[in-house]
Amino acid sequence: MKRFWLVLLSLGLVLAFSASAMAVDVKFSGSFYAAGMYLDKTSLGKTDIPYGADASYKADVSTAFYYQRLRLKTEFIVSPGLKLVTRFDAMERAWGAARATANRGSSLASGDIASSGTSTENENIAFDLAYISYTSPIGMFNVGYQDDGAWGTQFGDSTAPLGKISWYGQFGPVTTIAYLGKFKDGSYTALNSATATATDRDIDMYVLAALYNFKGGSAGLLGKYIRSAATRGYNFTQNVYALVPYAIAQIGPVKVQAELTYAFGDYMKTESGVGNSTLSNWDAWVDATADFGMFYVGGSLAYISGDDPTTTDKKEGGVLTGGIDWNPCLIMFNFDRYYWAGKMTGYSGTQNPNANDNPFLATNDGGMTNAWFGSGRVGVRPIAPLDIMASLSYAQADQKPIGVLNNAYGWEIDVTGTYKLTNNLSYMLGVGYLFTGDYYKGTDAGASVNNDYILINKLTLTF
Repeated sequence: MKRFWLVLLSLGLVLAFSASAMAVDVKFSGSFYAAGMYLDKTSLGKTDIPYGADASYKADVSTAFYYQRLRLKTEFIVSPGLKLVTRFDAMERAWGAARATANRGSSLASGDIASSGTSTENENIAFDLAYISYTSPIGMFNVGYQDDGAWGTQFGDSTAPLGKISWYGQFGPVTTIAYLGKFKDGSYTALNSATATATDRDIDMYVLAALYNFKGGSAGLLGKYIRSAATRGYNFTQNVYALVPYAIAQIGPVKVQAELTYAFGDYMKTESGVGNSTLSNWDAWVDATADFGMFYVGGSLAYISGDDPTTTDKKEGGVLTGGIDWNPCLIMFNFDRYYWAGKMTGYSGTQNPNANDNPFLATNDGGMTNAWFGSGRVGVRPIAPLDIMASLSYAQADQKPIGVLNNAYGWEIDVTGTYKLTNNLSYMLGVGYLFTGDYYKGTDAGASVNNDYILINKLTLTF
């Protein structure tokens, strides 16, 4: 009997090793950065700020620390036109600092602002993307957690993972896009038994877009609908629409970019009809850069409407932001500074990015809000691997909150230098100085504010 089983096992092994194996090609890409930051003031008031949670932000206190992140993307190519894509972030932490107990800029899913995981998980390892990509005869389908939030130009973009079913079609120079995404699911589950008596408390997004590529540029239009039923427990729902046209064109040595967003719909639609309010939020951005080889010069103008505190039946701001991908300065509206060093506050609750007052549709404190912004820059490349740029920027509030006496966020001067050590390794050194505006005095005309400066250096490897 033993001999019989031995022969049977041997035949099984022969068959197993002689079977044809499915070939899977694997492609890796990613990045690693290690950086150091010194911020001269962690709040903009000259005396301790005596209100609420921000009372812990002390005046005239500086901070200095190192931080890093590893990002690895893997593509498992099963066959031509079919692959599995994954991506994770690891060791995203400040060196030797206290471990995270709360999420940085928490998202709708109560995770890290730009991740599928929590800040605690990102300090070890957190998978952000996992999706199937299949190129069929009628277009490409992606199913799973994918990057979302990027469209057109960098302005207004907040790239973050989102569970989606998406389709991409290519028709000559025209690319068409359609997808649905799930921001939040409030259905009853084993982990969410609190909603046993409620259904459909979800936040869903539906998107249609098309872009046209031409020599030297592209143009496109995206339409978005977000339905939020997560607020049914508060007896209202939200229906928000957005139209986002953009254009990019290279005209001789000048590159011009522009993008516009109009968000509208029901900001608050109550079951009783009492207290309804509509949404009418705008943003716009135009940027031009003239590149003459060794030298270049450019400028940007940006606008994001703020909410008028005198109109209770209309919401003019608080939904659209400049995005966490667009970082026009080193201090003002810079996501790295916000993510790692925290928000910078003044008196009477003043800050920018402003605390997002619409937690049902967007992440908190992500990107410029309620602002007019202008910036000019000049750059020089004295040798091929070195790029030195200086910029001067000014920003002010579009709408002043009730009682706030001034709308000036301030002026900022930034100088950065980036040196390419190799094709894959670069080092950046930057210094920024903020002449703090009187907006941060809040409601107190006699208050005093601090100017601020930052030093940052960053070593980045891409592969």
